[in-house]
Amino acid sequence: MIDFSLLGAVMVGVVLLLVLILRFKIQAFIALLLASITVGVLSGMPPLSIIKTIQEGMGNTLGFVAVVVGLGAIFGAILENSGGAEALATYLLNKFGEKYSSWALMLTGFIVAIPVFFDVAFIILVPMIYALQRKTGKSLLLYGIPLLAGLAITHSFIPPTPGPIAVADIINADLGWVILFGIIVGFPTAIFCGPLFAKYISKKINVVAPELIENNTSNKQLPPVISIMIIIAIPIVLIVLNTILNSPMIEQGSISQTILDWIGMVGHPFSALIIANLIAWYLLGVNKGFTKSQLLDISTKSLGPAGIIILITGAGGVFKQVLVNTGTGTMLANYFADMGISIILFGFLSAAIVRILQGSATVAMITAAGLTAPLLINDISEPQKALLVISIAAGASIMSHVNDSGFWLVGKYLGLNEKQTFQSWSLMTTILAITGFSCAFILSLFF
Repeated sequence: MIDFSLLGAVMVGVVLLLVLILRFKIQAFIALLLASITVGVLSGMPPLSIIKTIQEGMGNTLGFVAVVVGLGAIFGAILENSGGAEALATYLLNKFGEKYSSWALMLTGFIVAIPVFFDVAFIILVPMIYALQRKTGKSLLLYGIPLLAGLAITHSFIPPTPGPIAVADIINADLGWVILFGIIVGFPTAIFCGPLFAKYISKKINVVAPELIENNTSNKQLPPVISIMIIIAIPIVLIVLNTILNSPMIEQGSISQTILDWIGMVGHPFSALIIANLIAWYLLGVNKGFTKSQLLDISTKSLGPAGIIILITGAGGVFKQVLVNTGTGTMLANYFADMGISIILFGFLSAAIVRILQGSATVAMITAAGLTAPLLINDISEPQKALLVISIAAGASIMSHVNDSGFWLVGKYLGLNEKQTFQSWSLMTTILAITGFSCAFILSLFF
């Protein structure tokens, strides 16, 4: 049975969240807290219980997310400032050649966005697509769309980027499985909305790179690409290895518990990212002539954007906890089970609606995760949880338009007007979302 008073409280909370963000431009962190308090009050929670729920939800979420997002931000900043992203892009373009350059750019974006934030990675790599356009005379979209596809998919699907980490923590999914399925789903999705879509749209919209300006960093010595690949791979391999060795696929007792415990420690996201940071600090920092003060400054500045993501994620955890403590989650779970509605579909649709209405993919992911997590009242497998994370991330990526800063960033750097940005970037993100969800949904039928 549906308790319409509880359902109404949740609906009012979601509407309030959107109004505060869209109409009054309230920071998402405060908006999520106000929406959570509103749901608690309208659901009949005692006032002091609401405050305790805020503490509980924030504490449970930030205990994991704050550490991982902070370490990931520092790791990405060192890679960015050392020229590592540029070195990787140059290497792949040289290997693939001009004919397959769009595929090289897709792969570059896919790898670089693992440690580096989407917008930062795009700005770093955009000179590469300018150079290719000037050389070939073809539309800039032939190179820009594949790069953006690779960046957007990894940014949404594959930890240690903040979005999937936050969603995985809120619904208690194993990061190793999220990484595995993020890669499995991400590659075909990147191909569809990257090189294939770029080949089509570049024939419809012809744009050229801006006039060449003097580049004072053109003679900068870039780090060896092999070291970049190894450093990026280290945390991913350690986390996935830990997941595999501790999964039911490995016969119990075949590996001693002491070894499993140590692998569990080294392969935990905390330890894996600390190890990657230390290696990057030396190989890309000290070994390349950066002073200790410069490295400290780079690390400190990187935590500014990370702090915002951490707080918003914590507020999302509060929203989830309110739904749990009011019993709304259990009620909705039973209702959707009776209706035969898949939780994976619900997660995708809720994220897509919030994304389209308010623009931020991060807010959409966290809100959808908060709505979905309380529905997991029955035991579901770790692969199913990971696929739910991917579905939510796919929904939160859909149809970037004028209320998303990425819409204007892409339009500005690719020289597109608003109509062209809708026809290219907005359509690409929609293809990304639908393809990503479709792949995750199909996989969920087998796991």
